[in-house]
Amino acid sequence: MATDQSRQFTNPEAPGYVGFANLPNQVHRKSVKKGFEFTLMVVGESGLGKSTLINSLFLADLYPERHIPAAADKIAQTLKIEPSSVEIEERGVKLRLTVVDTPGYGDAINNNDCFQPILQYIDEQYELYLKEESGLNRRNISDSRIHCVFYFISPCGHGLKPLDLEFMKALHSKVNIVPIISKADTLTPKETQDLKTKVLDQIAMSGVRIYTIPTCDEDEDEDYKDQCMKLRESVPFAVIGANTNIEVRGKRVRGRQYPWGVVEIDNPEHSDFIKLRTMLITHMQDLQELTHETHYENYRAAKLAKNPKQRGRVTSDSGESGTHRLEEKDKLLLEKDAELKRMQDMITKMQAQMSDTASICSRHSDTSTNGRSSMIRSTPRQPQSSAIKRDAKN
Repeated sequence: MATDQSRQFTNPEAPGYVGFANLPNQVHRKSVKKGFEFTLMVVGESGLGKSTLINSLFLADLYPERHIPAAADKIAQTLKIEPSSVEIEERGVKLRLTVVDTPGYGDAINNNDCFQPILQYIDEQYELYLKEESGLNRRNISDSRIHCVFYFISPCGHGLKPLDLEFMKALHSKVNIVPIISKADTLTPKETQDLKTKVLDQIAMSGVRIYTIPTCDEDEDEDYKDQCMKLRESVPFAVIGANTNIEVRGKRVRGRQYPWGVVEIDNPEHSDFIKLRTMLITHMQDLQELTHETHYENYRAAKLAKNPKQRGRVTSDSGESGTHRLEEKDKLLLEKDAELKRMQDMITKMQAQMSDTASICSRHSDTSTNGRSSMIRSTPRQPQSSAIKRDAKN
């Protein structure tokens, strides 16, 4: 008896409570079980601390065997695309992070079109996603699209260089660009603020669209609103990267040791490192949605507009040769389309033939009717009086 009572199903909620308020918990459990994916691209000249900053942001060594070429080797070096993936787990939540580095950017003597490989790589990832999305198996689609680009700006200058502006003009319609002033410990607080103002003015005058923190809803928490406002005011982020632990006032901190003191990267008064990491983590979902709903849809629409016949098929890049080839399933689709077109043409011809036959029969019927009526009209009628006379003679 006790066993039957223990197996009896009981209502976990109070009376009058339906329970659909727990739907977010279901989404949370499913998302945590599946894990998250995020792809970040870092672009900037050599020596700006890109690798150090990425390792500092995610507390991981993404470049264990990194080779720094000498100055003589950089003369003939061309831009490379080097993606590195690592799985990070924190409190049971898994994140597959892919960082795409671009060594060789801006290091050549002639930098004309030096960012074309970057544009080609971004388009290739969109094309790959479009191909998998249009395939038969869409359950396990690997998303390698670039969700965010950290563009590193040199602190040694009076704003953006022409190469910086040309690069952002070419990419701002394809990816989310976040400008970053690297090695901010070389600038005084006033120089940092002046450089931020100069960079924003140049971006606005050039018509470049960078990623902006979305506005908060009215029902959001006040602390979150204040946080978003401070993040929005900190763009471009002036950051410092370091992976060395230093003891300061009896505690271990990450920073850089100088003869005049220690720069702590986690101290908001020293750099915008904490603000940059907060922006990336709290708005990671927004970066992914903006990539999918805006940049990817623009690419997809432009791809279909070039050739509307490709709406039901997918082309694939060979990578090296750059030629497009059809897969077997694409050929089958084309054959089915051709077969349907032939059937439609046959039906159209049959309808035309039936229409012609019906018109011929109609004309023949009209001709026969007119002939019979003329024959009836031509037959003479005998008068009734002559018929009576013949009867009398008989």
